[in-house]
Amino acid sequence: MFKKITLFLLIGTIIGCGSSKPAIVTTKKPVGWKYSKPIQNGRSSKVTNQSSSKPLNTNEAAKAYIAQYSGVAMSNMKTYGIPASIILAQGVLESGAGQSDLAMNANNHFGIKCHSDWKGDKVYKDDDSANECFRKYNQASESYKDHAMVLTGKKRYANLFTLPKGDYKAWAKGLKDAGYATDPRYPEKLISYIESYNLSQYDAKVLGKEIAKEEAKVMLQDNFGADEASLYEIQKGDTFYSVSKKFNLTVEELKQKNNLTENALSIGQKLIVK
Repeated sequence: MFKKITLFLLIGTIIGCGSSKPAIVTTKKPVGWKYSKPIQNGRSSKVTNQSSSKPLNTNEAAKAYIAQYSGVAMSNMKTYGIPASIILAQGVLESGAGQSDLAMNANNHFGIKCHSDWKGDKVYKDDDSANECFRKYNQASESYKDHAMVLTGKKRYANLFTLPKGDYKAWAKGLKDAGYATDPRYPEKLISYIESYNLSQYDAKVLGKEIAKEEAKVMLQDNFGADEASLYEIQKGDTFYSVSKKFNLTVEELKQKNNLTENALSIGQKLIVK
């Protein structure tokens, strides 16, 4: 009898273990992660986790942008007669300091639309109307050059070039009057950027004007958000060749790092060399 009872208990235990529900394992994507599709730009394609690095705040982004593109802005001022302050202010405003979709995916820093005369690559984006056509460039320096070509090549902007090159307020208003932007506050926004970030100093450099002592002090102390160790300040007698040799770069690599297409350099201009 005892053996039967033991046998019944053993059978009951086995049945009880088999009837328990198995553990359910689930996998979920971590909350807060963002995933992006690869961007095809003809050179490379990457998938980036946007939360992996801390984004720059607006002020830091603007300073870093100005440090990167001040050289090409001054070069374009010399070549085409457009104030460097206006070029930089438009670049910061139109591209969101290089953070906009157009700037990052199409290297379009000035919001220039295709128009009938554009034969290059294109991207489409909602703007004043749905699915509008915008120009796409291989690199940012092409966008800066095209911006200059648009202003110098279209008749509606001709009056701009009768204005003093050091009068950024007149240029800001003139751009709005010529129809560059539909925003009624466009001139005020440009002027605000120019005065907040002392962009008129770049006009003064190109025009050879004396800069006030306080402004000069700010220029020496402020590296506009860039790592000072990665910058080199142009001295008298420097050329692209001499600077590139000094930092074991080719001339083409140096130009690409700084988004420059012209060969002119200015004393005091800072170049990214690392």
